[in-house]
Amino acid sequence: MHDRKSGRLRVLAAAALTAAATFAGLGVASVPAEAAVSHGAVNDWSCTPSAAHPEPVVLVHGMGANADVNWFHNGPALAGQGYCVFAPTYGTGLLGPFVGGMQPMRKSAAELSAYVDKVLGKTGAAKVDIVGHSEGSTVPAYYLKHLGGAAKVKHFVGFGANYRGTTLSGLNALAKELLKLPGIGDLVKAGCGPCDEYLPPSSFLDELAEGGISVPGPTYTSIVSKGDQVVTPYTSGVLGEPGTTDIVLQDKCPSDVVGHLGQAVDPNVTAHILKALDPEHAPAPKCTPFFLPV
Repeated sequence: MHDRKSGRLRVLAAAALTAAATFAGLGVASVPAEAAVSHGAVNDWSCTPSAAHPEPVVLVHGMGANADVNWFHNGPALAGQGYCVFAPTYGTGLLGPFVGGMQPMRKSAAELSAYVDKVLGKTGAAKVDIVGHSEGSTVPAYYLKHLGGAAKVKHFVGFGANYRGTTLSGLNALAKELLKLPGIGDLVKAGCGPCDEYLPPSSFLDELAEGGISVPGPTYTSIVSKGDQVVTPYTSGVLGEPGTTDIVLQDKCPSDVVGHLGQAVDPNVTAHILKALDPEHAPAPKCTPFFLPV
């Protein structure tokens, strides 16, 4: 009983840390971005993909986070299943080297492209898998569609996914007007490239959506939560396109009460990721009651 209680407390504490770091735009890493999440077998550049898991997994964090914050749970979980796992901190800018995902998303997609090429070169793999949270779903979707990533990725899984932007629970129109005020828009865009891009309509979202978000080649799995208060409506992360798989967590597990940030430590999300990456061998996800509505 004590071990189970301690485990729950560790998960809650870690999730709170994720939330605080993301909303405050602060990272907790104390090492260079390239070395982030170096614990366990994550970012082990000597890792050789196995026959069971020939594709290395590249983890793509959300806006305002970094590799250490976003992947302290799922990074080691995937590495523990025998995957070679790599997690960059991308898109850093005015807020420093440990606050990622702050560059315009086209620029971040180009950075992801170079990183994938590095992983392929170091591991000798033919393709990678990509798993992303929040902006970590949007940036790879652009990379797959517009930067040639579809030829280099076998499985793509996004959770807390966002492909059509957010209404900010109805505040998007107000936010758009505020960004028009002299000096305000330029200041926000300088520090947070994706902020304006995520407010529909935007040229970035239009470009991503034109002709469909998904492209032939990779498998697409999108995981969303009805309790998401950051991506609103949560259906912004539903692909709904031929050949894609959409998972609404509460449809699979009604006792999963999770918001946006909490999906980074949700055991149901982890189970669906593992199944999407290895549909033939990973066990069918079970419903684990989970309460973290942030």
